[in-house]
Amino acid sequence: MKVKKDANLKIIPLGGLEQIGMNITAIEYEDSIIVIDCGLSFPEDDMLGIDLVIPDVTYLLENADRVKGLVITHGHEDHIGAIPYVEKQINMPIYATKLTMGIIENKLQEHNLMNITKRKVVKYGQTINLGCFRIEFIRTNHSIVDAAALAIYTPRGILVHTGDFKVDFTPVYGDAIDLQRFGELGKKGVLALMADSTNAERPGYTMSEKTVGITFDHLFSDYRKNRLIIATFASNVDRVQQIINSAAKYGRKVIVEGRSMVNIIETAMELGYLEVPDNTLIQIDQMNNYTDDQIVLITTGSQGENMAALSRMAASIHNRVSIKPNDVVIFSSKPIPGNEKAVSKVINDLEQKGARVIFEDTHVSGHACQEELKLIYSLTRPQYAIPVHGEYRHLKRHAELAQDMGIPKENVKILNSGDVLELGENCFKVTGKVPSQGIFVDGLGVGDVGNIVLRDRQHLSENGLVIVVVTLEKYSNQILAGPDIVSRGFVYVREAETLIDDCRYVVEETLEKCFDKNITDWSKLKSAIRDALGDFLWKKMKRNPMVLPIITEV
Repeated sequence: MKVKKDANLKIIPLGGLEQIGMNITAIEYEDSIIVIDCGLSFPEDDMLGIDLVIPDVTYLLENADRVKGLVITHGHEDHIGAIPYVEKQINMPIYATKLTMGIIENKLQEHNLMNITKRKVVKYGQTINLGCFRIEFIRTNHSIVDAAALAIYTPRGILVHTGDFKVDFTPVYGDAIDLQRFGELGKKGVLALMADSTNAERPGYTMSEKTVGITFDHLFSDYRKNRLIIATFASNVDRVQQIINSAAKYGRKVIVEGRSMVNIIETAMELGYLEVPDNTLIQIDQMNNYTDDQIVLITTGSQGENMAALSRMAASIHNRVSIKPNDVVIFSSKPIPGNEKAVSKVINDLEQKGARVIFEDTHVSGHACQEELKLIYSLTRPQYAIPVHGEYRHLKRHAELAQDMGIPKENVKILNSGDVLELGENCFKVTGKVPSQGIFVDGLGVGDVGNIVLRDRQHLSENGLVIVVVTLEKYSNQILAGPDIVSRGFVYVREAETLIDDCRYVVEETLEKCFDKNITDWSKLKSAIRDALGDFLWKKMKRNPMVLPIITEV
């Protein structure tokens, strides 16, 4: 296909900006669209009953014939979690490194999508051709093995997308980040750099993952007589490897608890990314065969998630593990913003049961701090900077850092999810907007809970519900039964009989006024009851419950 001289390259983030999570970006040129990552985010406090939030891919659906493939940077939930939901709508071939693909395949199997989804494992340094794009995978370091940056060769120039990364010269598994390749791309000329902003506020360098291994070694030595319970992210295979190394050194058996942890560790072992000495791993039902000083549990729940294994242990509802005063619980993670309260509650529950909780120096970030970002900028020397992955404050600080590195202010762009950024000859501007709100997943329902339903849930959670039940005689509209008042989450009926009687009177009076005016339409009657009872309860109680009238006819 002949390329038009005036055609622009489009970068369209469908999620992942001004938030942590739900990373997904479309890159478009002419008749070719590629998608980078396809993650989910977890619900915020006001998203009552919602399990997950996945990206709105309306734009991709509308242009499905032009979508050439899905390219994945690494295997974290905020980059791969929405793949099964999106693949059901748009069947895209998936390209990823070995471990990342192994984790994705677990998800595809759960959703019965393995047979209909094309997949290709890509090695570092290898390139793939998708439409008019050529994509090269570059080795980086992160808190999960097999993370990759992407060099995307487009008709307009080279885009470099770092994915989530840090610079770790002493990684637990594999080699250090391929800085040489970033430098070679810089010499060729990089059109735009899309780099991770998560730690853009933090000066200096991110510590190597191996420093956590040294801390673990000290803790295993200090607490030789205690049972150790270590909570970390399921996907942090390097962290798990270091715990297993220390366990083997000090003669402990390792129990893995938590479904996501078991799945990822099994995948990592199968693919050779996790080395476990023989007879080190045991099943949880074998725990009673060993003394406390012979055991270490690796578990999920480092973020205080309600149903995760550690939270259930702390709340005494785990069916296999009871917390004892001799236990030492190590949190090998940092609370994600918004999870602090939940983590604090779990820590308090554990301490009340007599356990010792440790969370100092037991975690390092997987994201680049300011000096590492500067290093990537100095190597790639991009013409344009597009900060990605982070809340607005992270993106803003990253934009300032890019300017400090000599990129003109007009060549740095902070985008919102849904923005259409066009790059062309003397063109670097947002020219449009596409849907990017996020779709709510509640149980098996995808997208059937919208903002109106959430607003109702919020209303119910804050103010409760008052149900009014009235039975009318057909044709004559005489009240045969009721009004009966049922309250849930508003007042305890048995202790508010006077109020309930007053409510009945208000409803009767409202119905009589309607009948006097020959109003018999049920929707109008219900509306009148809602308004009158709502006004009465607000004046009486300064509360605003949801009023739900039910009228039956006999």
